[in-house]
Amino acid sequence: MNTILQLAPQNVWKHFYSLTRIPRPSGYMEKITEFLIDFGKGLGLESFVDEAGNVIIRKPATPGMENRKGVILQAHMDMVPQKNNDTIHNFTEDPIETYIDGDWVKAKGTTLGADNGLGVAAIMAVLEDGNLKHGPLEALITKDEETGMYGAFGLKPGTMQGQILLNLDSEDEGELYIGCAGGIDITATLEYKEETPAADLTARKITLKGLRGGHSGLEINQGRGNANKLLARIVHDLLIEFDSQLANFEGGNMRNAIPREAHAVLVFNPEDTEGLEEYIKEYEAQLNEEYVSIESGILLQIEEVELPAAIVPEEIQDNMINVLMACQNGVMRMIPTVPDTVETSSNLAIVTIDGGKVAIKILARSSCDTMKDFLADSLTSCFAMAGMKVELSGSYSGWQPNVDSPILHAMKVSYKQQFGVEPAVKVIHAGLECGIIGAACPGLDMISFGPTLRSPHSPDERALIPTVAKFYDFLVATLEQTPEK
Repeated sequence: MNTILQLAPQNVWKHFYSLTRIPRPSGYMEKITEFLIDFGKGLGLESFVDEAGNVIIRKPATPGMENRKGVILQAHMDMVPQKNNDTIHNFTEDPIETYIDGDWVKAKGTTLGADNGLGVAAIMAVLEDGNLKHGPLEALITKDEETGMYGAFGLKPGTMQGQILLNLDSEDEGELYIGCAGGIDITATLEYKEETPAADLTARKITLKGLRGGHSGLEINQGRGNANKLLARIVHDLLIEFDSQLANFEGGNMRNAIPREAHAVLVFNPEDTEGLEEYIKEYEAQLNEEYVSIESGILLQIEEVELPAAIVPEEIQDNMINVLMACQNGVMRMIPTVPDTVETSSNLAIVTIDGGKVAIKILARSSCDTMKDFLADSLTSCFAMAGMKVELSGSYSGWQPNVDSPILHAMKVSYKQQFGVEPAVKVIHAGLECGIIGAACPGLDMISFGPTLRSPHSPDERALIPTVAKFYDFLVATLEQTPEK
């Protein structure tokens, strides 16, 4: 078997395949929006785009189910564009190439887009199937979730009519999520006057790659290497040990992805480069030893490059590397009452030092609003000591769990009837759209669930094939057993 079109359930996988054909990185929603609207209208269903760019499709209840509570099926249309350094792929033009590896569906050198393409595909399958039993349905497919949840933030009160929200954007089958972390974007910037390097200096480019990366919420507790943090450490040591100077630094490209690669250019006195390549080789071995059970194949490369036209002044360079060394990254605290779940964390996501400008972007998360504010204040203080301007934006609160939720009770019973075991009920350390949508639609009864995915937001993203059928069957059963109004 070499095509996902042959996988079961075929009505889900065929729609997912169609989504892989449509470029849909965050910020480029035109093609996927048109595709979804054409899909809905082709089924004869009410289909429209709201003011925020979300796609909404309504399907009437099947006969005899009109008295059931209305259900909103919710997923997001965009995907995270991440690829391996040696993969040639344009996310705004090229389709995602998938393949099957045992029980997993993967992509060739890029993110797969199962986050949240499988959720969208399941919604499409439900809308298309005329034999299902369900009450009134609304599909809410939001735009640009991955870059700031802009579609959810822009949803106007009164747009949706349902009483129950089923978010199809979590990544462990058999688990029902009833709460999630909130988040805030932290951007620190600085402008500086570049200096011209002496003509007799020589330049080297240091590249760090081969890290696993991953989802900055779901996988932040696994201790994976952060390319920006590690390269800052390397540059810090090179500045001291080899009396070098920084020309530029660049790493990461998505605020919610743990950065996998980073590079920097430094200038040296030629007489100070003796032993440099051996030093880098030893540093690579050291990193692989430190991360032996977490990462595999960390690569640290050095190459001679043309002398850059400008370098960073020594004082600025020291401040910037020091602040990268000092700023909080990774897990800050676990939930005191649920010690196996992350409460508060941050991801040193994007760093750019070049052309007289510095920009550092961090996504901080917490399921506790006061801890989220404390973390933001701590990071602001750190950057302020380096003379940087700090902007906080995109703040959203976590989704507070409701253990007495009627739909939670119904879904727990349904899952036990179908599969013979109780589903796990959890709070997720990721930024689901439920809390934001719930603010626009007060009173919604909300649950998040989905098939099993691993390493979303990285080229290692993969979907566990057997769980897709269980996820879809559970969704269909949930719709059949929706409570009455």
